[in-house]
Amino acid sequence: MPHLTLEYSANLRDKGEFKLLCEKLARCLIEQRADGQTVYPIGGVRARALCAHDYCVGDGSLDAAFVHATLKIAAGRSEPTKTATGDALFAVMKEHFASIYEQTGLALSLEIAEFSETGTWKHNNLHGRFRA
Repeated sequence: MPHLTLEYSANLRDKGEFKLLCEKLARCLIEQRADGQTVYPIGGVRARALCAHDYCVGDGSLDAAFVHATLKIAAGRSEPTKTATGDALFAVMKEHFASIYEQTGLALSLEIAEFSETGTWKHNNLHGRFRA
């Protein structure tokens, strides 16, 4: 279950191409490997972008924007695997926003949060459908 949520400032809505970014980030997660094995099963990958209509960057005096990504994963992956995932995702984000970064104030950030399977509920038929 890698679920990636992007939060972004509304001033990026028209130029951020967030659907395309979600697709790039999902592919990036699916392509992650450790010891020759897939790290994240395709049926568990989710990427979504949520617009923050009300926001303030700094003290509000600059025309600035932000994108913050939170990746939630189940516990148990090694630190090198998590670091490789974070590096790969952040590289995609930086490349995607390179031209906007050159034109305006932009803060990009990413965090990876692990959760315990205790306290989660799932009902998912996607794993089998992707294998078919």
